Amino acid sequence: MNRQVLGAIGGLLGLAALAAWAIAGPDKKLGPRPQAERPSLALLTSLPLMFGESFDLDSGGSPALSRLEQRYNVQPIGVADAASLSGRKLLLMAHPRAQPAEVLVELDRWVRGGGRVLLLADPKLDWPSERPLGDILRPPPAFADTGLLNHWGLNLSGAVSDGPVRAGNGKLVIMTSAPGRLASRRCELAGEGFVARCRIGRGQATVIADADFLNVDDESRQNNLDLLIDELARLDSR
Repeated sequence: MNRQVLGAIGGLLGLAALAAWAIAGPDKKLGPRPQAERPSLALLTSLPLMFGESFDLDSGGSPALSRLEQRYNVQPIGVADAASLSGRKLLLMAHPRAQPAEVLVELDRWVRGGGRVLLLADPKLDWPSERPLGDILRPPPAFADTGLLNHWGLNLSGAVSDGPVRAGNGKLVIMTSAPGRLASRRCELAGEGFVARCRIGRGQATVIADADFLNVDDESRQNNLDLLIDELARLDSR
């Protein structure tokens, strides 16, 4: 093989490596979208993302909400039923409260019909709260899985470790607290089971075994929201 051929092959390999780095490189960060280009995002959550725990209008939204609103038209919903999801294409369920069985059937039907959902299912929520245990306004201590994950071919195990720990989605690494682990034979797993990406009928469901990473008051977690935006972008770009 002559030098010209070797040089051409080397050049092609170099371009391929550069392209791969550009696509998956850690410096790639999804910025704001123009207002007119922001798709609708339904938000169902038990976490104090829209308001503080006191529901005081002066408390404003969370850093997570501010970041979401840079790329999406965020519309809160109270339940993931057919009426609430009608006409929508993208849903973020951030550590939601337990949904009634009939609602889970409607959610599953919506996904299979082409809907896309990002579900944060935390088996051990460490999010600080001033509300007493048992208070209806306090986020549940663990994701209440009433069979939905198993129906989608997923198994969620308890926290892999207590306290601060690194986790990721195969592209980005974040700091969080006591995440769980997902296992599946049907879905694509990333970050050693921190994230599962599933094809469900004509739709898609991405599950993250944690929700504490949205609490970015800690200085060490300022880049956590990049992972949230990255997983949503995977869903809304397909």
